[in-house]
Amino acid sequence: MDFKETLLMPKTDFPMRGNLPNKEPVLQAEWDAANVYKKSLERTEGRPKFVLHDGPPYANGDIHIGHAENKVLKDMIVRSRSMMGYQAPYVPGWDTHGLPIEQALTKKGVDRKKMTVAEFRELCKNYAYEQIDRQRSQFKRLGVRGDWENPYITLLPEYEAAQIRVFGEMARRGYIYKDKKTVYWSPTSESALAEAEIEYKDKKSPSIYVAFNVKDGKGVLPEDAKIVIWTTTPWTIPANLGICVHPEYTYVLVNVDGQKYVVAEELLEPLKAKLDWSNPQIEQRFKGQDLEYVVCRHPFYDRDSLVILGDHVTLDAGTGCVHTAPGHGEDDFNVGKKYGLDILCPVDEKGVMTEEAPGFEGLFYDKANKPITEKLEEVGALLKLEFITHSYPHDWRTKKPVIFRATEQWFASIKDFREEILKAIEEVEWKPKWGEVRLHNMIRDREDWCISRQRVWGVPIPVFYAEDGTPILTPETIDHIANLFAKHGSNIWFDWDEKDLLPEGFTSPHSPNGIFRKETDIMDVWFDSGSSHAAVLAQREELKRPADLYLEGSDQYRGWFNSSIITAVATTGHAPYKGILSHGFTIDSEGHKMSKSLGNVIDPLKVIQTLGADIIRLWVASVDYTADAPVTDDILKQVSEVYRKIRNTIRFMLGNLHGFDPGKHLVATEELPELDRYMMARLNELIEKVLTAYNEYEFITVYNAIHNYCTVELSAFYLDIAKDALYTDPENSHRRRSIQTVLYKTLVALLKMLSPVIPHTTEEAWKYLPGEKAEFVQLTDMPEPEAIDDQDALVKKWNQIMAIRDDVLKALEEARNEKMIGKSLEAAVILYPTEENRTLLEHLPDLDKLFIVSKVTLGGTLNDAPENARKYRETGVVVEVAPGEKCERCWVISTDVGQDPDYPTLCPSCADTVKKYYA
Repeated sequence: MDFKETLLMPKTDFPMRGNLPNKEPVLQAEWDAANVYKKSLERTEGRPKFVLHDGPPYANGDIHIGHAENKVLKDMIVRSRSMMGYQAPYVPGWDTHGLPIEQALTKKGVDRKKMTVAEFRELCKNYAYEQIDRQRSQFKRLGVRGDWENPYITLLPEYEAAQIRVFGEMARRGYIYKDKKTVYWSPTSESALAEAEIEYKDKKSPSIYVAFNVKDGKGVLPEDAKIVIWTTTPWTIPANLGICVHPEYTYVLVNVDGQKYVVAEELLEPLKAKLDWSNPQIEQRFKGQDLEYVVCRHPFYDRDSLVILGDHVTLDAGTGCVHTAPGHGEDDFNVGKKYGLDILCPVDEKGVMTEEAPGFEGLFYDKANKPITEKLEEVGALLKLEFITHSYPHDWRTKKPVIFRATEQWFASIKDFREEILKAIEEVEWKPKWGEVRLHNMIRDREDWCISRQRVWGVPIPVFYAEDGTPILTPETIDHIANLFAKHGSNIWFDWDEKDLLPEGFTSPHSPNGIFRKETDIMDVWFDSGSSHAAVLAQREELKRPADLYLEGSDQYRGWFNSSIITAVATTGHAPYKGILSHGFTIDSEGHKMSKSLGNVIDPLKVIQTLGADIIRLWVASVDYTADAPVTDDILKQVSEVYRKIRNTIRFMLGNLHGFDPGKHLVATEELPELDRYMMARLNELIEKVLTAYNEYEFITVYNAIHNYCTVELSAFYLDIAKDALYTDPENSHRRRSIQTVLYKTLVALLKMLSPVIPHTTEEAWKYLPGEKAEFVQLTDMPEPEAIDDQDALVKKWNQIMAIRDDVLKALEEARNEKMIGKSLEAAVILYPTEENRTLLEHLPDLDKLFIVSKVTLGGTLNDAPENARKYRETGVVVEVAPGEKCERCWVISTDVGQDPDYPTLCPSCADTVKKYYA
């Protein structure tokens, strides 16, 4: 007889190789056909809702690894909540307005000047939909489950209508106003920008020191004195209307080789070196407030420059006397307004100097620096020119420098309800905790929000102007426009005449002739996405406001988190979210942010094609996402190894459940042998740890706990021990069915707990699970710990036994290294435990199977261990070569082999099994 035929070896069709790139699309097609998303909602109907509100990615281009991290994190949360007692809908969204789409069309050769605004906007809309379809298929390929056929899109008429109503409600409460202010302006975008659209990068700039001649010293300064200013923007000198000093600083009049200059006393020493003043003599000292209303002359225009006071003046650099151009700086604007200075802004929307800057008109502002500096030198006003590299604001879309430019814009007042926003921030749960401080400080320091943009692809600002220029912004007009947009979309604003957009019969005393014009600016795209709480959460029946969670990258503290809470508090008095979870950026092995220009980008689409989406998902679970997360080819290979370990563990359990029917063969927990009950107790601990981790969004804990369980508790311990009984015991033996019971319950629990992380693999394995089961594992609930008598005592006892086992394994490894033995079954061991451990071992059956050796003998105590014993903390171990012959069937070496004359190569146990079941 071939005794191999009598062994119950693992048998399963679940393949060892994942082949994920080919298999995942097949599984996803099955989910779509079964409408798994809909079924997940139907299954959980009546449960409390858990709403994670999707922050809309911008509809432009393929997804990158940051997108993948973001969407997988969201999916793991939604899937886990759906299995943990909640109904968890997920409505994905897209941000579709803004400059990048306009630029993309221009790059494709679209000539905007040859078409109407409405025609161009239609092209923008079509382009956005193309990008949505593209990104939607890529997100779905990651295994992200949601209502993909009914996403929210910021260009949809119903969304735009809701946004108009948010704007209108803010206007009704007095939070919307128009004013001429100095704002960030992007010449490359030809539009105003909000603070959230600014990023800082290094820029090389000219640094000049300029002397302004005193025209009227007001009895404080002599007429031959000069006030020295410093600036890194020479192009703003034509717009100079004043010089600002701090009222409390001490200023000095110094004589330098017969020339008299005024500077802050505290800065005199560094200026001596900077301006090559060899021996300046201080002739006078005075407070800044004494210089108020002194009049200087502009260096090269026949114009006055008034000395004024401002608390924004610092002594960090420069001269303590600040060049003031109200049309080109926020502080300049505010202090200029206080003193009644004009708001001169001789630069147009393209960044080109206008005729209000005589001699420099037609020059791009940056190109004007050189001729303006040369002009200052020509008139003898330039004291010093050098170049510095400093941090400077840039347009985050075009990556080009921005300027400050005074223009008329629409603003949302922050100051009017700032305290309400700060209070709302305190009521939100933050992860990580520093998020609260970050957003609090941003709101605390934020100026009023400039919400108007001088573009065409966006939601129009729904304001009309009367004949005398009075803005018309009433509940009646807002409601009418919202209704029109809901029915026809916002393109009508650019396509229809004013009379067709206004309510029928609308009149205004400011337009006696009934003539109106409409605003041409659009809203900041952050107002678009920031209105999603009203346009989506409050509108979609399956959702709710506030959402339980907003989850985005850490850059959204200045973006979506920020604009959402502003519009929500302004219109409802409350934050739109109960919790904020933010993640970092993806970085390479050296800590550099992923960038196409650096060539360090990991393309998730390529990873999916080569390794599979489940590998990306497992990587996301493996990192501390609250910080910047490294991802490289080597890291993905390491994750793939972990995946293989988990998959092989699943496969081993499935293989050893062949012939097991949980409806018939499941052994009651109280009837399990003690080792098996210990494993059930350890499974309970794993379940509790994993569910707590899911509840707290600690996916790295889920990853590590399950990986360690598969590697240590299962592969290196239980499954290794269980092989003997699984392979050699009679199929229906109590010991074998007990082990299979543990394997079955463990596997079911693992597949459920892994389902949010690697859903493709778990669904594939679920198909091979024996017994009746749900159609999909994702349509089940998470496992719950099973009641076990005296669980704590059992775990404590067996943890101690495991410590003894570790000592035995060390001794066997040393003996193997010394070539005394090969496999552990070639060994017999004599144990010399501590007194306490001896009591444990004396009452423990099958010690040989526990240690996977052929024979175990209990000797004396650890103190009695002979010299040849290998001594460890828990026990002394003598390793010997097991005496006897090797059983041909189970490979145990025993002096009892051959006792049955019918089976001379088998041990008694195997001979008995073969005789009863296979003879």
